[in-house]
Amino acid sequence: ALILFAHGSRDPDWAAPLRRVCALVRERSPHLRVELTFLELMAPSLRETSAMLVSEGFERIVVLPMFIAQGGHLKLDLPQQIDEVRKLHPLVRFEQAAALGDAEPIVQAMVAHVLTLAKD
Repeated sequence: ALILFAHGSRDPDWAAPLRRVCALVRERSPHLRVELTFLELMAPSLRETSAMLVSEGFERIVVLPMFIAQGGHLKLDLPQQIDEVRKLHPLVRFEQAAALGDAEPIVQAMVAHVLTLAKD
């Protein structure tokens, strides 16, 4: 299973692009189980989503941070949360992927978009 891990916001509209990404992944790969979860301010939490996926029998869960760059949340908070769910579900393999913004195709997409705005 794959968990898209986002920050969260007090504004419920903030999550719309992330919900769209999740829906498109499901549409393009119906065999892949993917869920969206949040660090704070929104539900569900990593703990809640992990419990649901474990109850469905998933033995490997990859957590993909939907962040542009590594920072305190990905260096400290997320590893702590993953350690917590590992303790709750010791038979399940949890993996933390690199931040979405570290992926070269994402960097190139951002550059392409910036350049479209910079054209005269």
